[in-house]
Amino acid sequence: MKNFDELLKAVESHPTRKVAIAVAEDSSVISAAMEARKNNIAECIFVGDQKKIAAIAKSLGASDKDLSIVHEPDPIAAVGKAVQLVANGKADILMKGYIHTDDFLRGVLDKTHGLRTGSIMSHVFVAEIRAWDRLIFITDAAMNIAPDLEQKAAIVMNAVYLSNIFGLEDPKVAALAAVELVNPNMPATLDAAALGTMADRSQYVPHCQVDGPFGLDNAISQTAAEHKKITGPVAGQADILLVPDIECGNVFAKSLVYFGGHRLVGLLVGAKAPVVLTSRADSMESKMLSIAAAVLMVNMHRNLKLKIGKVHY
Repeated sequence: MKNFDELLKAVESHPTRKVAIAVAEDSSVISAAMEARKNNIAECIFVGDQKKIAAIAKSLGASDKDLSIVHEPDPIAAVGKAVQLVANGKADILMKGYIHTDDFLRGVLDKTHGLRTGSIMSHVFVAEIRAWDRLIFITDAAMNIAPDLEQKAAIVMNAVYLSNIFGLEDPKVAALAAVELVNPNMPATLDAAALGTMADRSQYVPHCQVDGPFGLDNAISQTAAEHKKITGPVAGQADILLVPDIECGNVFAKSLVYFGGHRLVGLLVGAKAPVVLTSRADSMESKMLSIAAAVLMVNMHRNLKLKIGKVHY
């Protein structure tokens, strides 16, 4: 896929899915749900304060018969109920509504009732870069704060899995840092170099091309890579950008929206079911597109293997 219009076209052939929205009393969330319903992408279960949800929906032109509401005015409890709807098979997808990400993730990660699989969960932003007619995957900008080498390797695998669903069979992964040279005083450059060597030694399955360290410029611009004399199959052609930490990734992803005007999808990968994880400030369109992307993920089975020493994922 090269853009989100192709995403919407692709999900037309998928069954309509059910989305459980945690703390759904928000106009952009409800608007996104209504748009998804209008386009036969998904039906939504709104978990939250019933009166507030109904009032917002009515102001947007929805009638009571359009709404499936689970009343739970306490936000933390609402997350728990939404998670349980997914865990019990009554919904296919979980979505964050108007609640802080850390409170939402606490419910997802609950050891007894959450959506853990035993593998790492990580967040992926998918950015539509229309000027280049392509999609860029950015990870992890919303969940893992300062991942170590082992965690970064697993985060790469989650992003590769997602990119495969979007039609990239052999994605190019650039491990980003502030510079493109290995510097012992900059741990991100050491991790990037190690991740690239792991790919060379076939430690990832399915296959992907990983290299680094890269600066952002020479990861995505062939002109910049050539000018700095950086070669290899990933240089200037990256599909997936692995950021060194959450601060770097979050600022970068949001700058694409607010400075560049690009459309963005936000998903959590590695849970028992697809999870839509967008910012509360994101547009209705971004949230609706994220629902569509999550529909694409339903029933997609991962067959990932990662070897680091004696540890297998």
